[in-house]
Amino acid sequence: MRRKGLWIALGVAGLAAVVVGSIVFQRQPKATPVQMAEVGREDLQAKVTANGKVQAQRKVDISATIPGQITQLAVREGDQVEKGQFLLQIDAVNPRAAARSSEFSMEALRKDLDSARHQREQARLDAERAERNFGAGIVPQAEVDRARTAAATAEAAVLAAERRVEQARATLEGARDTLAKTTVRAPMDGIVTARRVEEGEVAVIGVQNSPGTVLLTISDMSVVESEMEVDETAIPSVAVGQEAQVRIDAYPNKTFRGTVTEVGSSPLLASASQTEAIKFKVKVRIEDPPEGIKPGLSVQADILTDFRPQALTIPIQALVLREKKRPEGEAPAPGEKRDEEGVWVVEEGKIVFRPVTTGVLGEMALEVVDGLAGGEKIVTGPFRALRTLKEGDRVREEKPGEGGSPQEE
Repeated sequence: MRRKGLWIALGVAGLAAVVVGSIVFQRQPKATPVQMAEVGREDLQAKVTANGKVQAQRKVDISATIPGQITQLAVREGDQVEKGQFLLQIDAVNPRAAARSSEFSMEALRKDLDSARHQREQARLDAERAERNFGAGIVPQAEVDRARTAAATAEAAVLAAERRVEQARATLEGARDTLAKTTVRAPMDGIVTARRVEEGEVAVIGVQNSPGTVLLTISDMSVVESEMEVDETAIPSVAVGQEAQVRIDAYPNKTFRGTVTEVGSSPLLASASQTEAIKFKVKVRIEDPPEGIKPGLSVQADILTDFRPQALTIPIQALVLREKKRPEGEAPAPGEKRDEEGVWVVEEGKIVFRPVTTGVLGEMALEVVDGLAGGEKIVTGPFRALRTLKEGDRVREEKPGEGGSPQEE
């Protein structure tokens, strides 16, 4: 009887222990399902992606320098031209007439100069004769004075005639220059990439803030570049000489090599919207452009700004920003950051916040310079869990296909 009572007592005590353990277990919070990854090493390539347009490194917009009607147009878009080749003719009737008028005036003034020189020579001879006659007592002093005055006047007349000839020569040079500008020739070898006028149209020159008529555009397509627009947040990492991978929409499934040749120091002029992001101009020379490439084609380029071989990395989405913990009542020092970056490290089913120092940013991964050693298990998602988890929370790895928001009790 005593042994039977002992077993009954032990059974009751065991049942009570099971009930108490079940109650304690149920009061503990359930583990939050999260996505995890192991910290490892990989080659990390940082790049800046930007969009732009193809253009020739050297191009010339030929504008009208004199007004007039276009009487002859000798080229079309796409024509190959050589330096000095005839392109178009502007009506030259009035400039030619002005040049001929200047020539005639020049000839007349030269005759006047010759006449003035003859008169000067005659006045010089008369003055010398008067001097001799005065010495012989034949003429009075007044006659000598008049001869000297006539000689000085003749000398001044020659100088004035010479100045008028020089003035006429300058006028003639200007008239001939204007006449020459009616014939437009290619300033360099290249391709006519734009023809904005037709035969019979009137070319207009620029006045103050009003630009003149752009007649033609000639581009040297032997050296091609893309003019990109890079966001202000990425421009500090872009530098001249960096490599780029260029994709041209007109040539799908092809990538071309590029090199950064220019990084703008001033922001591009924004549109009327003041909320638009500030961008900077970056030029990328395309090293191996396809034959027949044309200016204006849409381009996307990946500028390779940095590379880290076998860098310690974490997924970008694993990085968490939280307020830095300080002793109660302690305020941050002047200039000290209020927040700190870190990751949730999983240790024995619970999470611990580990501050990290980051480096190069890749496309999907981020370099960790300090704070992790490699091999740690970290939480990478989902986004809501990363923002709501707290130090010491229990987590479990989310099963494939498991969705929904994390559960907590």
